Amino acid sequence: MATQLPYALIFDMDGVLIDNTPYQAKAFQLLFRDLGLTTNARRLLVHLNGMPATNILKTVFRNPVPEKQLKEYSSQREFLYRVLYWDKRKEMPGLSHFLQAARKAGFKIGLGTSSPPETISYIIDHLNLRQYFDVIVGKEDVDKGKPHAETFTVVAQKLGVPPEQCVVFEDAILGEQAAYKAGMRCIAVSSGVKPEQFQAPLHIIRDFSGLTPEQVRELLEQNPATPKPSKQLARRDYMKL
Repeated sequence: MATQLPYALIFDMDGVLIDNTPYQAKAFQLLFRDLGLTTNARRLLVHLNGMPATNILKTVFRNPVPEKQLKEYSSQREFLYRVLYWDKRKEMPGLSHFLQAARKAGFKIGLGTSSPPETISYIIDHLNLRQYFDVIVGKEDVDKGKPHAETFTVVAQKLGVPPEQCVVFEDAILGEQAAYKAGMRCIAVSSGVKPEQFQAPLHIIRDFSGLTPEQVRELLEQNPATPKPSKQLARRDYMKL
């Protein structure tokens, strides 16, 4: 008798493990003000959240900016974000309880984020969440960040679980697209995006309160097909980054 393959849960970090999107937006807005830009950061992040910060910044300048300068702006934004969020760090309601239950239920658990190691540590070590993850993949571990599939593909490979057995928890439109590109299904976390703005998630949650591994397993078994990435989103210029 064949042994059933395990399911894997793959989590994005910002907006999923923590509800920090307003602070991310405020940090971008302060940077834009300093640079004399009028871009609305909250509106921008609805469409571009999930991408590496340097790629987001590429979209707000009319003329090309050298990569070194973009990295400096990104570091400035990161500093502003940490100052703003320093005393506000806390996990999404119900997260630890859900992660504990998922491990007990036999799920493999991975983290796939566009953040660098020091930013990952700033969140998950401060909140003592590292213990729950079998694999952690960040910006330094991939060549192409979201909306490319590589982040989630690498997590699945390291977990030893095929894409069709993985479900991604994402709060961003581009993160959902990255999941579908990787051949995975998605549960959306509506912390920064309205539920109707997602394409085709298995389920939409505001946080992890009341969510159980049994519910996730049922959703996966009842919805075996992976949606195709949205052609409409794929036509957007920022999807070429």
